[in-house]
Amino acid sequence: MKLLVVTDAWRPQVNGVVTTLATLADQLAPRGWSTEFVHPGEFTSFPCPTYPEIKLSVLPYRRLSARIAAARPDALHIATEGPLGAAARRYCLERGHRYTSAYHTRFPEYVRARTRLPLAATYRWLRRFHDPAQALMVPAPAVRRDLLARGFTNTVPWTHGIDLEVFTPGHRERLATARPIFLYVGRVAIEKNISAFLELDLPGSKWVVGAGPLRAKLERAHPDVHFAGIQTPTELARFYRAADVFVFPSLTDTFGLVMLEALACGTPVAAYPVGGPVDVIGTSPAGVLDADLRSACLSALDIRRETARAHAERFSWAAAVLQFERYLAPFGA
Repeated sequence: MKLLVVTDAWRPQVNGVVTTLATLADQLAPRGWSTEFVHPGEFTSFPCPTYPEIKLSVLPYRRLSARIAAARPDALHIATEGPLGAAARRYCLERGHRYTSAYHTRFPEYVRARTRLPLAATYRWLRRFHDPAQALMVPAPAVRRDLLARGFTNTVPWTHGIDLEVFTPGHRERLATARPIFLYVGRVAIEKNISAFLELDLPGSKWVVGAGPLRAKLERAHPDVHFAGIQTPTELARFYRAADVFVFPSLTDTFGLVMLEALACGTPVAAYPVGGPVDVIGTSPAGVLDADLRSACLSALDIRRETARAHAERFSWAAAVLQFERYLAPFGA
């Protein structure tokens, strides 16, 4: 069987969406699925304003239509709401094809952070975008509740998994800075609220791993913070292991896969009691959720690394793949 995934987010981007989609394809293969990705690298594109790492495809409909027709998929999944996702949606609706979609990112909140466009307007557009899908897959219960409250009617739960063989406890020698070591991993962008972490008065040292439009500004503002760029999964696991606490300052993430990666390496999490952290950590002793992020960071130092790892082991890719496969709709029906 062939699955065609249309996504505006793809390599060389390094983020939770790309990681999830790539791992999904690997996990579906033993179940008889051959997965192809339609991505911006196949089209003329330009850098997204304020976020040049993201490429926006230019007038992709004709070429995308030919690509879908040639692929003859058994199922089609629209992963993002960008130009490629919109073109794939139009193709399916014009021909009566069924498809699924996903809600990976709190897009309205990110748009408001950059443009001040009211949330209600963006959510109305998103509701129209996703309404025709057979199922809108949502990674976190809190986000699904928010969408239901805003009138979305086709949401289904789709948990995310973690590669427990790559992200494992082990030697912690990677970072030779003062302890305790507080670590952030992810996009270095305004919606991640990284300044809330960097401005905290904490003992030891702070690290930021990742790339994004805000990195240069934050490096100038915080010369005492250690910055590292994008890392391979194997090297990233070494960063997680070396840290004493993983700090997740975002207020808008739908899930936060990096929290699971850190926990799998034995590193406890400190975060605000919102969205993604509530769904990943909840009442587990593997992390501390507190409106006072400094207090959460200091309290997380007391968590045993074995406790963090045990919590991560609850999130299996096997369950995530079974959910995804169950929701897929026959393309021709």
